[in-house]
Amino acid sequence: MTKERIILGIDPGTTIMGFGLIKIVGKNMQFMQLNELDLKKYSDHYLKLKLIFERTIELIDTHNPDEIAIEAPFFGKNVQSMLKLGRAQGVAMAAGLSREIPITEYLPKKIKMAITGNGNASKEQVAKMLQSLLELKSLPKNLDATDGLAAAVCHFYNSGKINVGKSYSGWDAFVKQNQDKIG
Repeated sequence: MTKERIILGIDPGTTIMGFGLIKIVGKNMQFMQLNELDLKKYSDHYLKLKLIFERTIELIDTHNPDEIAIEAPFFGKNVQSMLKLGRAQGVAMAAGLSREIPITEYLPKKIKMAITGNGNASKEQVAKMLQSLLELKSLPKNLDATDGLAAAVCHFYNSGKINVGKSYSGWDAFVKQNQDKIG
């Protein structure tokens, strides 16, 4: 019997968090869902973090993913934006870690390269390639959802390869791998 696994991909953000789910059956990838959590109407940053955590837990409890792939924050010039994005990623990771789901981070360029063959591809190019690969009937208005889906597909393509990115199997592994940053 062919083993199935589900990968949840997340594009963290405090304005919009995008996510996508794929099912792997053998060596075949099947589209399950893509959507987003729209946080624009909330002004309280801590409330946004709470909602990101709760939505991630809800996705985990509903779909029981075997693995989570998350887009790592890119380094920009705006320190405040980086801090907010890092917090959004952190609470999404904490949700997965609280359910003991292995998490792998991917840089945006690595995700784009895995999907399109070009690390500098636009969001639109990534979305169109996903539409073709997964036979999606339409694309969402905001492409954060396809970015989340792209993280999941990137993880599938990198499964079994050595050095896929930072990977955490639980809190203990996270603490051990980040000892220098923690204390």
